[in-house]
Amino acid sequence: MGITDALHAVADYLLSWVKLIQNREIGWLTINRKTGEYMREQQPLSKKLKLLLLFNPLTTWLDTTHAMRLYLHSSAIKEGKKEATSASRTRIKQFVDFYQINMDDFEPFDINAYSTFEDFFTRHHKPGSRPIHEPDDPSSAVVVADSRVVVYEAVAESKKIWIKGEDFSITNLVMDKKLGPQFGDGPVASFRLSPQDYHRYHSPVSGRVTVYRSMPGDYYEVDPLAIRSGVDILTRNARDYVVIETEEFGKVLFVAIGASQVGTVEINEKWQKPGAEIKKGDELGIFQFGGSSIIVAFQNGRIQFDEDLIEPSKNAVAIDVEVGMSLGRAVPKGKNQ
Repeated sequence: MGITDALHAVADYLLSWVKLIQNREIGWLTINRKTGEYMREQQPLSKKLKLLLLFNPLTTWLDTTHAMRLYLHSSAIKEGKKEATSASRTRIKQFVDFYQINMDDFEPFDINAYSTFEDFFTRHHKPGSRPIHEPDDPSSAVVVADSRVVVYEAVAESKKIWIKGEDFSITNLVMDKKLGPQFGDGPVASFRLSPQDYHRYHSPVSGRVTVYRSMPGDYYEVDPLAIRSGVDILTRNARDYVVIETEEFGKVLFVAIGASQVGTVEINEKWQKPGAEIKKGDELGIFQFGGSSIIVAFQNGRIQFDEDLIEPSKNAVAIDVEVGMSLGRAVPKGKNQ
């Protein structure tokens, strides 16, 4: 390559970033599952720069007291509270325009029908906009949220590639030394929701709720830059979880984890009672304003994730998915053991 070709290559690269910034496509690299195209998540440039500042080895080394993160955490909580005020409704149009949200997928579709930004944030899908994959087949698991997902066949693999918190384990996530080991080194799916996403979440499987627990905590960022740093985000943030007993998958652990600016992490009341029957696709609960994360863990050898989700995840590339899409299929107990 001559010097002229090299200069053209540099110019093309810089111009591509100008275009990405104009389209707000400066977040983490993902794959659109519907089209197979690589893309970058829409994100404000200011947030990208903040994340780069906070979650890097130098800041982690310097900020031993976590003072900087605690300050931003407190600021995020204050901002989240503002979203429930009537004045916040003026933000809705700007937010929809910035993230190019298709309101035809939601009910009500008219942004003027929402009295606060919080009401808009917890909007409902329009019936039929998110069909459930094979709704009558309990051996098929489904995606739990409009989100970006990575899947791993073992917790150890997820720690090696994606979740870099030093103290992350299923036992630390649920704070239960009896429950955690039941999922040992089983398969795990990590869903990450951005502020522009629909923030209600749904059951991946059909079965019976046997355990419910709500745990207070912090609300730190769950962006990949944070999760893939050495900071223990997922085991420090506020979270609710349930265990669902199924015939096809055995026990399934669903953990809803709050993040920056989230006002609530809440499992719906009817699923807080042990013995409640739930079907895949049923709404499990909601997050209020902010980014959020969900961990779904399966017992060892009980699910085969879809292949188009596995391969990108091995390269730390998340897949853009929607509620109700296929996640994987049950593996009969003992088949792979």
